[in-house]
Amino acid sequence: MSNTETEDNFREHLGNQTTSGKRIWLYPKIIKGRLYKYRTYLSWFYLLFFFTGPFIKINGYPLLLLNVIDRQFVIFGQPFWPQDFHFLVLLLITAIVFIVLFTVIYGRVFCGWVCPQTIFLEMVFRKIENVIEGNSIKQKKLDAMPWNREKITKKTLKFFAFFGVSFLISNTFLAYIMGWENLWSKISGPFMDGLTALFGLLVFTAVFYLVFAKVRELVCIMICPYGRLQGVMLDPNSMVVAYDDERGEPRGKIRRNQDQSEKGDCVDCNLCVDVCPTGIDIRHGTQLECVNCTACMDACDSVMSKIKKPKGLIRIDSVNNIRNKTGFRFTPRIISYTIVMVLLMGVFTYLLASRTDVEAHVLRIPGQTFFEEPNEIISNMYNLEMVNKSFDDKRFSIQPITPGFELVVADSNASLQANSEMKRVFLLKKSKQSIEGYKQPVAVQIFIDNRPLRKFETTFFGPIVIKE
Repeated sequence: MSNTETEDNFREHLGNQTTSGKRIWLYPKIIKGRLYKYRTYLSWFYLLFFFTGPFIKINGYPLLLLNVIDRQFVIFGQPFWPQDFHFLVLLLITAIVFIVLFTVIYGRVFCGWVCPQTIFLEMVFRKIENVIEGNSIKQKKLDAMPWNREKITKKTLKFFAFFGVSFLISNTFLAYIMGWENLWSKISGPFMDGLTALFGLLVFTAVFYLVFAKVRELVCIMICPYGRLQGVMLDPNSMVVAYDDERGEPRGKIRRNQDQSEKGDCVDCNLCVDVCPTGIDIRHGTQLECVNCTACMDACDSVMSKIKKPKGLIRIDSVNNIRNKTGFRFTPRIISYTIVMVLLMGVFTYLLASRTDVEAHVLRIPGQTFFEEPNEIISNMYNLEMVNKSFDDKRFSIQPITPGFELVVADSNASLQANSEMKRVFLLKKSKQSIEGYKQPVAVQIFIDNRPLRKFETTFFGPIVIKE
């Protein structure tokens, strides 16, 4: 297919597909340039954090725990309860707005530099593959050759290496959900007790293995919703990995004793395509499949250095700057997203700062009104629900504020354990003769460690008393 046909038809199919829709298995080269070095350093930090995160404790609590089954959530050592669900929703909305804002300004750089899919694939599995099977050219030859001792040995070794790393990732992933102590007790305990945990580990291991060994770039191109939304969020002012066609075209190979004055800086070496993990040609412009990994930038810069041309033919830039030399500017879209994100962060910060260590609720027991006790005493029954979100035990007490009422707690134990919830039943009593009307308001005050926490107003029911 000629260059003209490719440029006319490249958007009719994905970069890793033929025109008929058949998948092309990619063998991207690894160019260890300046940006690849920075990505490697970032991946080391990420992998260190990922694999050590479950073992990091803050005040005796894990750094991150997302136990949906047992409804236990710990973020940076701070426990959250289902009652704090609005915090998680607000945090999620803020994160989404931040990602949208970041994408509008810098494109899909998150995918190429921070996304776990990219880091594990490019910085772990791809490197293991290169050690076992060789570089991209040797891998392609190995896949094309018939099954022999060499191919069986290398493919078997790669399978066990990939499976082992996937199993390690699965254990770490479940440690973030269950807690590593709980996971270890399941694994090291009786076989039948740990059967469910083992099944979960094997399922996650199989999923990770398939993702990094078989599915690969399809996650970024077809599965990940963020990649599909990229086209909606980008505009001509977004900073993306872009090819400067004003400088590079018309492209052409350098030939001896030939006038190069009418040619652009691009020598049509195709190295930018060879290193792309999603198989696109960045010279066609911004495309859905591009994850802004900057591998093509390193490849192009290496070629420009060899032919004594300025670097940056492929660089982080906006389409408007390449075309019109306008530079970066804050557009109304960027400003509006920024305002929304700042407001969300302000609300989240306020709610987090005003969040109390103990949350309490007082509710009448449904379906009941009042009880008549000896000596003409009328009593109403209530539920007290309390959640201690702190790391320390608390002492609580509850007292009526409205005069004329007596409060009796069913359980005399006034201790509220750390990071736990508690339910108590208490009675409000009043003399039948002092009751005015069928119902009347009553207020109670809850104290935590002898300090007032919250005042609750509820209703007290009684019989209609006819006074003579």
